[in-house]
Amino acid sequence: MKPKVYLETSFLSFLTARPTRDVVMAAMIAQSKEWWAMERDNFDLFVSNIVVSEASAGDTAAARRRLDTLKQIKAIEADAEAHTLAGIFLRGMALPPNAADDALHIAIAAVRKLDYLLTWNCRHIANAVMRPKLEILCLSKGCRCPIICTPPELRNIAL
Repeated sequence: MKPKVYLETSFLSFLTARPTRDVVMAAMIAQSKEWWAMERDNFDLFVSNIVVSEASAGDTAAARRRLDTLKQIKAIEADAEAHTLAGIFLRGMALPPNAADDALHIAIAAVRKLDYLLTWNCRHIANAVMRPKLEILCLSKGCRCPIICTPPELRNIAL
């Protein structure tokens, strides 16, 4: 059985982004495309209805590219349990109040027992300070927090 990965919206945005002269963003785009080409077949991939909604927003052409990519990926719904856990993340101060959707991404992956959450959102999701708090809150509610990582971190796994 393959490990399960939740693809958060920021990963999809970089995967489908147009080239840029910004060195940091260009590297993130390249790493996303490399992960997609080299690693995606090693995992079962999932997104949520929140990702689909976020991917639909913004520039029409960019949204179309993101949504075309999503056609290949199984979408799961944010259920009541995920909403409850996301609220616990916010109230438990693991995430700030303006990060409600980010809390929901993590909660969906946790309650659905997904192994990894792949993201480029290092402000609220792949954040070393917040991660231990999220893990403690998940455990207090009887679930395991997914391993939150960026594409370079989710590479070279011997399966």
